[in-house]
Amino acid sequence: MSATVDIVTLENFEEKMPRWDPANASHLYALVDMGSNGIRFSISDLSPPQARLLRCVYKERAAISLFDALNKSAEGQGNALLTFPEETIKLVSQTLARFWTIAVDGYGVPPSQVSVFATEAMRRAQNTAAMLEAIRKETPDLVVQILAPQVETLFGSVGARSGFTDVKGLFLDLGGGSVQMTYMDTYAAKLDGRTDDGVAYEVAAALAGESMPFGAARLIRILEASDSEGRAAETSKLYVSMAESFQKLRAKFPTLAATAAAALDGDKSTGIDVYLCGGGFRGYGSMLMHNDPVEPYPIASIGSYVASGKAFRKTKEMTKINNTYDGKIFGMSKRRRAQFPAIVTVVDALIAAIPRIRSVTFCAGGNREGALMMKLPPNIRESDPLACLESHCAPTGLTLGQGTSPAQNVLDTLVSSLPKGPNEAGAITVFGFQLGRIYSSKIWDGLGRDSDANASAALRDAASQNLGSPGLTHLGRAVLALTLCGRWGFSLGAIDNQLYRSLRAMVDAVDSDGVFWAAYIGAVSAVLATVVTRWPSDSQAITDSIRFRCTVEQSKKLKIYLDISISEKAERGLWTQDLVDTIKAAEKFGEDKKIFVTISRLS
Repeated sequence: MSATVDIVTLENFEEKMPRWDPANASHLYALVDMGSNGIRFSISDLSPPQARLLRCVYKERAAISLFDALNKSAEGQGNALLTFPEETIKLVSQTLARFWTIAVDGYGVPPSQVSVFATEAMRRAQNTAAMLEAIRKETPDLVVQILAPQVETLFGSVGARSGFTDVKGLFLDLGGGSVQMTYMDTYAAKLDGRTDDGVAYEVAAALAGESMPFGAARLIRILEASDSEGRAAETSKLYVSMAESFQKLRAKFPTLAATAAAALDGDKSTGIDVYLCGGGFRGYGSMLMHNDPVEPYPIASIGSYVASGKAFRKTKEMTKINNTYDGKIFGMSKRRRAQFPAIVTVVDALIAAIPRIRSVTFCAGGNREGALMMKLPPNIRESDPLACLESHCAPTGLTLGQGTSPAQNVLDTLVSSLPKGPNEAGAITVFGFQLGRIYSSKIWDGLGRDSDANASAALRDAASQNLGSPGLTHLGRAVLALTLCGRWGFSLGAIDNQLYRSLRAMVDAVDSDGVFWAAYIGAVSAVLATVVTRWPSDSQAITDSIRFRCTVEQSKKLKIYLDISISEKAERGLWTQDLVDTIKAAEKFGEDKKIFVTISRLS
């Protein structure tokens, strides 16, 4: 590789890439990831105080396979050097010029906040300098940086981690040319700070990470071109590399070693959680989602989709579906389906290397999200993304602060209607998912619309990307959707019933009581909004008008006794039997539940 190529390493990436500053005039950042299988471009808004959400305002993908271009140039030439053909160089330089125009001229991104980085294919090519020179001629102010493998591991793992509040598990990224493996434990990092080596946990993960030359595009060519002996030899190398990589990480990270040891000792309650990103793994996740027991699967996003270790291991079944299913599979392009045998080979190698996989979470984030995260200071990078989402979802002009704010008062009032607080009997609720403040901020939304319109919107917003956010899992979205739908009495038209049934099936699969508590909390919210008819203007607006007190009695059925105390002023003109009926309507969602409601005067 030419000495003129700009290499980004762990030692210099902070200097070479533009940093986020809250005082900047613009918080738009444009990133281009020149991957082996395609070139991805995005513009993100990192405006405070929602910088942690990494809100993407524009994205585009150019279907240019740099890996295919390299290998096509070497076909029939024996051990010829890998070089980019002239037509590929021209196409890439013009594509990047287009992206620059969109970012700088179209969206007003400051030129200093445009970054282009490249990975495996650009590292391997012998004429990388020629490619960079062509790009410079088309767009003189555009700088392309080549990521060292460790930086690619850093960005890939942090990008995958960006979708969650906290993580603990193996992180793998399957691209076109290579697959990376590392380990992250944010819980341990928060307890211990930096590692024994004095480095941050993200950098420790990058330093310990392993990069293996078994990307989906590279591996499929080997599997298709080799004879059975050649395929067996290459597959054996993959299995050995995957096992050795895992053992190195196990030796480096005590929490991973402890979990692996417990799994090997036969502790069935434990196992290793795995986070997968990159187009290859997302393709496998899309196949699992297509075959999910909840059918049709209601959420059109692979990000935060979770599969059990048992489901993940069904590689033969997934291969059969790929070979026999003639229709379109969501999230699977023709190219991805053609590469599926290679993807499954990598998955099988991973399964063989890990003692017991407990769960697998498929991540939407990748190199671009990781690069954005690493621009942010640690206190923002490690902040709870749901706290940012709360302020993003809040009513106009509302600050969802802590303490005795109206928002906290709403949340406390709702929680008081539950027998034992936010996690009654271990049931999953919006409170258990830390979504209580987001949910409570939406109780008064749409008061000028009919109930059926609001119930429909609640389901569709959760199922669509409107509520997609870091920290918000598929199951959390389903619980939030059903609880908001319950706030409007589940008043649904025929077109929404299938979506409702699918979301309900997601919750039922995890907790048979989950839908009942969504209906109950929704009904309590409807009563609250009937008595207090707008978002409370101060912290006393609710407690001076209505209070809840709940007790339970366990017999053949769980008997729930809810007392609703209403002030004399707030009760004027109310038909209190309607309030009782609203709460009792939740009974039909729990066959083993009985609700008793009393109305009293708030003194």
